[in-house]
Amino acid sequence: MRAFVFTDKKLERRAGQFVWLSINTEKKENAPVLAKFPVEAWPSFFVIDPQSEKVILRWVGGATVSQVDKILDDGRSAAKGREGGVDEILARADRLYGEGKNAEAVREYRLALAQATEGWPRYARATESLLFALDVLKEFRPCAETARAAFPKLARTSSAANVAALGLTCATRIDAADPSRADLISALAGDARDVLAQPPAEAAADDVSSVYEALADEREEAHDAEGRRRALSDWAAYLEKQAAAAPNPAARMVYDSHRLTAYIELNEPERALPMLEASQRDAPGDYNPPARLALAYRSMKRWDDALAASDRALALAYGPRKITILTARAEIFAGKGDPAGARKTLEEAVAYAESLPPGQRSEKTIASLRKKLAAAS
Repeated sequence: MRAFVFTDKKLERRAGQFVWLSINTEKKENAPVLAKFPVEAWPSFFVIDPQSEKVILRWVGGATVSQVDKILDDGRSAAKGREGGVDEILARADRLYGEGKNAEAVREYRLALAQATEGWPRYARATESLLFALDVLKEFRPCAETARAAFPKLARTSSAANVAALGLTCATRIDAADPSRADLISALAGDARDVLAQPPAEAAADDVSSVYEALADEREEAHDAEGRRRALSDWAAYLEKQAAAAPNPAARMVYDSHRLTAYIELNEPERALPMLEASQRDAPGDYNPPARLALAYRSMKRWDDALAASDRALALAYGPRKITILTARAEIFAGKGDPAGARKTLEEAVAYAESLPPGQRSEKTIASLRKKLAAAS
């Protein structure tokens, strides 16, 4: 978003309409903001009412310029108050969604969509928010059914990739005993392939990337090793093409995480090294390139190189992200055959996680780390 969307001149007209604020959720001093406005996924965007200081609209994930424009329009309308009807229901759903009350938000989004007339301009946004809320609630069959019903209306829009990817992911998580599962997976996999065959002109590249990933996961679910490898290879090729066309290093680095995942899943982590070494040179103060190099080296079983890259990442990291780096470091020690090093690193991760302030401290994360530590002892 920072590299491709917020730099677009089309958004300049919005400059005086909002007070813009970007929050680095890893920094300790921003923990009170997280405590007040919890984030379930990154990136998340909030429109906040300046009078009540409550979230009146939340958007999770990336967005195109046109989507951002619509989000901002809806945010301004919500702040001013709407005149009844379906838009008032949507505003209520958005407020609940912004407060993290996903079950209540699902009810209101469904009501808004049920009452909306054909061509309602907020149909796509309401649908995507509904799908995310259902996924968080682990309501996988309703999520998949909603995506399948919505896709024909959104197939040629910027929402198509998100709807197909999230719908397919939800479908593969439906209980294996559910008789609707197979048909939903088949239909949504077809939707995903339709998106890749002819990506909508306004579709964000990272959204399209998620469609490739969802199809690869679906092929793994089907125990189709050849089909999975083909999907992963297509995914890697797509990402490489996007990275090659990036206008600057920051834009190119946007694709590093997805490319690394694709290469590791292909059992070809060495393909990530030139990319990550370039990113490390271009962004020497960023912990992400060395942290990702550590993962690539770990997959290659180059344990000492992985630890050296992890050292560089830890020297730059801060906040909750440091826990992720420490957890990966423990796995490197374990892979190297150094259980004492793994235990010591997990102990450090637990202590650090417990030291984080409210807003950044996660009891779920601490419990998970303690479980890993018990298994390593």
